[in-house]
Amino acid sequence: MIPPKLKKWDEIRVIAPSRSMSILSPDWIKLATERLEKMWFQISFGKNVFEIDAFNSSTIESRIEDLHDAFSDPNVKCILTVIGWFNSNQLLKYIDYDLIKRNPKILCGYSDITALNNAIYAKTWLVTYLGLHFSTFGMEKEFDYNLKYFKKCLMENKEYNIIPSATWSDDFWHRDQENRNIMKNEGYWIINEWKAKWTIVWGNQCTLNLLQWTEYMPSLEGTVLFLEDDDEAHVDTIDRDLQSIIHQPWFGGVKWIVIGRFQKNMAITRELLTQIIKTKKELEWIPVIWNADFGHTNPMITFPIGGSVEIEVEGKWKITILEH
Repeated sequence: MIPPKLKKWDEIRVIAPSRSMSILSPDWIKLATERLEKMWFQISFGKNVFEIDAFNSSTIESRIEDLHDAFSDPNVKCILTVIGWFNSNQLLKYIDYDLIKRNPKILCGYSDITALNNAIYAKTWLVTYLGLHFSTFGMEKEFDYNLKYFKKCLMENKEYNIIPSATWSDDFWHRDQENRNIMKNEGYWIINEWKAKWTIVWGNQCTLNLLQWTEYMPSLEGTVLFLEDDDEAHVDTIDRDLQSIIHQPWFGGVKWIVIGRFQKNMAITRELLTQIIKTKKELEWIPVIWNADFGHTNPMITFPIGGSVEIEVEGKWKITILEH
């Protein structure tokens, strides 16, 4: 199920299924809200988004209530998550998946929201979206690329090419909006080459692994697997978590792997990642592309979990999102 696209005057509901919105400053919330309102959207908030507990989140009951309210409200057309964290997988067995089936709409977020996005797709076949959090809309500079692909994926029905960004950054922009560390982007890095047209499954790698051997893990038969991780990980855990995915009996259905850009302090070089890939015989015939614009650096594309993608060579590598 592909949910209806966003249009002017649609209501966007902001919920906090992972970390509480209490960690965002009033100025940050104001800027993010105003940016969305300037796009002619109406913004509302789950009634429990500011609730906070000892784990910088809120109770399972509160988070489930806001999720269910957002899906059941006919005025809400899109659900944006506040931010990631560690614990959205706590919610999975409490979700009313039939309610979501009856009320298909856009759900967009990334990082820890991997668990929520993939579980909903696995249980309902509703296409969900890797993309901007509500908090991302509070970025003052270097935001245009983010917004471009948010619109292409969630507001347009046409297929679109993912063109690598000209620049990228890995900085604490939310603490200092003025002094940004902007670097030139080298584009896609190819480890194994091939051509493919398959369904997308995506995940923050360590969070996706939490779903293994559960009913919440999507089938990977005939898929392109988009993977990323943040600086909670390092080269050894990247290797270990990838190996864990490879060991799953369904891994033979994976046709392509696309890896998002790593953060600088992870110190994962092109050479190190190539070594990781080349030591795994299961990947010998699987094309691998790295340094794509998603993950925990800026900028970030928006794309569909459960949609379809075509990856091919036409003088240079091209990634095209088809159904979304």
